[in-house]
Amino acid sequence: MEMKDGCINLPPGFRFCPTDEELVLHFLYPKALLLPCHPNIIPELDLHLLHPWELNGKALLSGNQYFFFTQMMENRVLENGYWKQLDTEEPIFGGAGKKIAMKQFFLFHINEAPFGIETNWLMQEYHLCNWDSTLTSYKPKGNQKLDCSKWVLCRVEESKGNSQSFSYSNEDDGTELSCLDEMFLSMDDDLDDISSSKFF
Repeated sequence: MEMKDGCINLPPGFRFCPTDEELVLHFLYPKALLLPCHPNIIPELDLHLLHPWELNGKALLSGNQYFFFTQMMENRVLENGYWKQLDTEEPIFGGAGKKIAMKQFFLFHINEAPFGIETNWLMQEYHLCNWDSTLTSYKPKGNQKLDCSKWVLCRVEESKGNSQSFSYSNEDDGTELSCLDEMFLSMDDDLDDISSSKFF
């Protein structure tokens, strides 16, 4: 792996594409418990200082998605915009079927709230649930305190469509067609017309 400007970049051919559960268990959970994470590839950033288009070169980039840790905050207001929370929230379950975290969705708006203009930048924010039994069984060394409520993990990406065409899940439901798909379907219609016509 290559490090550039303090940020680790994945080598060509490698992609970082964890599931929600893997993000929580292998990255956010160790971060909250002050445990070492190897390799430590997700950086810490201040969300208040970076607009989504400024994440390149600072957050971990894989495909078209940016990953980073940031501290829990009451508002997500930046100099030239704000992250508006959407009405979508999803629980994340561990292997034993126990709810381990929640995922919230935010859409970036330019200008001041509440009259901002929607953009295509979508953020998924992961935060841990209250794992009383697990957290109390872990005792940090020295006087360290648990950071369970301090850190969140963010996944940010820019939709290629317009601001109204977001899909809030990682799975493609197959309802949208690409330009090539539409072209091939129209060709099929033309072939059907030709085959149904009579030649003399």
